[in-house]
Amino acid sequence: MRLELEHFTVDGAYGWNQDWFPGWFMRIGGCAAVTACDSLIYFALRFGRTDLIPFDPARITRKNYLLLSERVKPFLHPRMRGIDRLEIYQDGLARYFRNAGVSGPRPDGLHGDAPYPDAAAALRRQIRNRYPVPFLLLTHRDREFSFYEWHWFLLMGFDERPGALMAKAVTYGASRWLDFQRLWDTGRAEKGGMILFSFP
Repeated sequence: MRLELEHFTVDGAYGWNQDWFPGWFMRIGGCAAVTACDSLIYFALRFGRTDLIPFDPARITRKNYLLLSERVKPFLHPRMRGIDRLEIYQDGLARYFRNAGVSGPRPDGLHGDAPYPDAAAALRRQIRNRYPVPFLLLTHRDREFSFYEWHWFLLMGFDERPGALMAKAVTYGASRWLDFQRLWDTGRAEKGGMILFSFP
């Protein structure tokens, strides 16, 4: 069974391309803000929550996206170690909602040391409920995932295959299917985890 969320495009890219930020610091460290902005636009488009973003979701342009990112950046800005804990992300997004005077989705967290079956069940549940999943990967023993290390990206679908659960990873304006169990079982002490959105 395959289930994918309908994402948006910007100038032909699948979501935002982090390389498009005009500032160097956001190009190398703005990944958490990107997943937040992409999620907010997604909620405006798919849930009708147009109050979460400062522009008409029917007009997703680079200029409008940068306007949103400038509003999100004070709450999820790059740091020396990046946004390396789920709690920083959760607190930052909650403060963004309070500052904007809106009641956004609650960003709960599932830490990377949770058992794989719990993570797999959470991924399936979130996608079935039409929620994108911001994912933080810190370090991984498998070099296949080196591109995703110390990085936030979105999971936008799952695919149940014989002997494997695949997750659709979205970052830098493109997507790729990853073996979710291998992704989750990092074999390292510094892991990461997932943000699990829910609306009241």
